Amino acid sequence: MSFRIEHDTFGEIEVPADKYWGAQTQRSKQNFPVGKEQMPIEVVYGFAHLKKAAAIVNKDLGKLSAEKSDAIVKACDDVLSGKLDTHFPLVVWQTGSGTQSNMNVNEVVAYVANMYLKEAGSAETVHPNDDVNKSQSSNDTYPTAMHVALYHEIEAKLMPALNNLRNTLKAKEEQFTNIIKIGRTHLQDATPLTLGQEISGWRYMLDKCEDLLNISKKELLNLAIGGTAVGTGINAHPEFGDRVAKQIGVQTGYDFVSSPNKFHALTAHDEVTFVHGALKALAADLMKIANDVRWLSSGPRAGLAELSIPENEPGSSIMPGKVNPTQSEMLTMVAVQVMGNDAAVGIAASQGNFELNVFKPVIMYNTLQSIYLLADGMNSFNDNCAIGIEPIEENITNYLNQSLMLVTALNPHIGYEKAAYIAKTAHKEGLTLKESALKSGFLTEEQFNEWIKPEEMIHPK
Repeated sequence: MSFRIEHDTFGEIEVPADKYWGAQTQRSKQNFPVGKEQMPIEVVYGFAHLKKAAAIVNKDLGKLSAEKSDAIVKACDDVLSGKLDTHFPLVVWQTGSGTQSNMNVNEVVAYVANMYLKEAGSAETVHPNDDVNKSQSSNDTYPTAMHVALYHEIEAKLMPALNNLRNTLKAKEEQFTNIIKIGRTHLQDATPLTLGQEISGWRYMLDKCEDLLNISKKELLNLAIGGTAVGTGINAHPEFGDRVAKQIGVQTGYDFVSSPNKFHALTAHDEVTFVHGALKALAADLMKIANDVRWLSSGPRAGLAELSIPENEPGSSIMPGKVNPTQSEMLTMVAVQVMGNDAAVGIAASQGNFELNVFKPVIMYNTLQSIYLLADGMNSFNDNCAIGIEPIEENITNYLNQSLMLVTALNPHIGYEKAAYIAKTAHKEGLTLKESALKSGFLTEEQFNEWIKPEEMIHPK
């Protein structure tokens, strides 16, 4: 491998000749050989939007020449196109302010910008700190890139996946609206409902989670940019933060603003914690939905077997013909990971000391991972399971007719204690509910047939 010599305030260092990063990125690679978790490329894209906006605003404010600004903008567009992804090698486990990742972007953008300037025959050169990072600090750029990335990924990946699964459940809800089944509470028989009503509960969970995400994600529109080192805005024009936030909004289509209190924006990440709380709520609901599906599809002959689900792959290496609810298992593991991530995000967000929280990369990494796991998990569960859910009506009917909890319909007519006696007797003596009711002498066969009608027990009466 061939190298070139780069330098920073610590001196000279060898950098691979085919890489566009500089000395500080190389030092980070050497100083933090920790784990395999790379800084998500979406954070880099958030930085690229920020650096592009900063170059435009600094030019407008007379702080940067048009030649330098234009070159930086072109370099940022190259980053955003994805063709420079291999030049961002740093891991999550680095300085807690994300300084090395900020410098990685500054160095790559400066390198590419200088190539454009050289091609144009310009005598100008772009410096990573003095030009690309002008009017900025890692302390306000990393949280800005974090918010830009998180908002975009929620909008572009998570919400479409949520809507996709919700629409599938809505279709199943309407399709199964007339299938009456036994309800269950405490894993015991309860009063009837329709399969459509049961699925409506799942669908409404996703409705509510969408509401929670829409409320919480708005907090991400507040950007730290303009605060520079400690929130005072030192070395930045007074209008810099507001103008950059507005320009990022132009570039992304989202209504970003510069936070009204930069001291908060640098040291607190309650806004991301709030968002992750909504992600945890979604994970909890998906856990419930996936578990219901695998319980209701359990069997095929020794379980509930009220639902059939797609058979996607062999389920056992030793038991021929076995098929497992693998999509439910996948989705519940995703939910567990997101709940663990929520704990990590909450603890990390509590570690704001004085003017800066220095747990930013781990907050970012866990929140992005939760977004991707939930989005991918919902898409997979939808495509490989939910779409193919069908009722096994014979079993549903048998469970309904055998249930002793239909006796609940007798309460208004003969009272709770007599109804309980009928149910207990039927269970103890192996009788049907009707046989036990007639044996009790509390009502006639005509009354039983009139009062015990499952189709009239699925709505208020």
